[in-house]
Order: sequence, then C-alpha cells, then structure tokens
Amino acid sequence: QVRLVESGGGSVQAGGSLRLSCVASGYTYNHCMGWFRQAPGKEREGVAVICSGGSTRYAESIQGRFTVSRDKAKNTLYLQMNTLESEDTGMYYCVAIRGMTADQFLHVMTPNVGYWGQGTQVTVSS
Repeated sequence: QVRLVESGGGSVQAGGSLRLSCVASGYTYNHCMGWFRQAPGKEREGVAVICSGGSTRYAESIQGRFTVSRDKAKNTLYLQMNTLESEDTGMYYCVAIRGMTADQFLHVMTPNVGYWGQGTQVTVSS
C-alpha cells in the first residue's frame, strides 16, 4: 500500500513561486509519480510527471515554469512552480502509478487508477 502526503501549498501573488512536496510511504520506486491539479469548475489536469528512469513530461500550460523532481532516497516528489499565474490556482494532487508511460500518466482521467494524495491548495492572486 502506498500513502502520499502533499505539502507546500499556499497563497501567493502572480509572478511568485511555490514548491510543493509529496512524501510517499510504501514502495514507489518503479512507479511514475507526478502532479495533477483541479480548479473549481474545471476538469482535472495532469501537470507534470517523472518516471523511474528519469523521463519527465509537462502539460503545455506550465511548460518552462514548473519543474518536477524526485528524491528516491527520501521517497519524496517535488514540484517547483515559478512565475505563477492566476490560472494555476487549484488543488494539487500527488499521484503514483505503476505500469504507464509518462504520456499516459498525464492523460489519466480517473482517480481510481494508482495512488492519490489528499491534495494541497494553491491560490494565486493577480
């Protein structure tokens, strides 16, 4: 069983930065791990993923502004978010899924696949 606990969310002005963390318990070393987000009234969106071989993928909307990284020794996933925009506001979820490519991971449509954290809120004010 895998448990994921996110932290690092908060309120920030547009142009600012936040760093999200996700501490995993359980075996995740052969999982792709990444971040999804959901804003009120909008569909859930895959934001960034890093797989066990180190490959990464990003949503076009955050390309060049966000960086996903992983510390396997600490079993921790990070999302460095720079130049935040009001459109980045939402609940951010840490996700671990085994048996998918990075591209497949970002297009997961249901939270019934893999393991999901409880989420951390990010609010960007303009």
